[in-house]
Amino acid sequence: MRVTRFLIAATALAASAGFVGAASPDSPAGAASCSGCHPASAGIETPVPRLAGRNAAELVQQMQAFRAGQREATVMDRIAKGFTDAEVRAIADWYAGQR
Repeated sequence: MRVTRFLIAATALAASAGFVGAASPDSPAGAASCSGCHPASAGIETPVPRLAGRNAAELVQQMQAFRAGQREATVMDRIAKGFTDAEVRAIADWYAGQR
């Protein structure tokens, strides 16, 4: 419940800062949650990496590392645990195809 409230608040805050917009109606389920923190525009300066155009295999590897606790995180470790391998792969493939 606490994570859900955090994600809703983070998405609202990100929308006001211009982050939301990477996911579209043709995006796979779950991709919209990424755009709550990850910027859609390359012009936004943030320590959170932009996902569009990244290598799909790299994105999958990073999500697996978050899920396994092998990569330090603030919230990504918990978020990664909410996705199946198939969902992670679909989201990674979709972001890899974005420019």
